[in-house]
Amino acid sequence: MASILELLLTIIGIYKWIIIASAIFSWLYAFNVVNPRNQVIDMVGRTLYRLTEPALRPIRRVMPDLGGIDISPIVLLLALFFLERIIINNFSAIAY
Repeated sequence: MASILELLLTIIGIYKWIIIASAIFSWLYAFNVVNPRNQVIDMVGRTLYRLTEPALRPIRRVMPDLGGIDISPIVLLLALFFLERIIINNFSAIAY
């Protein structure tokens, strides 16, 4: 049971970093810091989009329009931090 919880916490941690990387990449892309015509940059952008969009889309549907500011990655990160705390506090005593 402990190994399953550790694996789950590791996956949540990796996904948090993917969300952060996607947000930073979107800023770099929006301000033309990276070359969008570069195939490697395009591949990285598409991969990050495909990894994060299924989790961000439902949040964007519920969130009100904030005038072009997308805070859905922040909401998702807060939800993941909350889920991580729930797992640690409730299931760690059972696993050990």
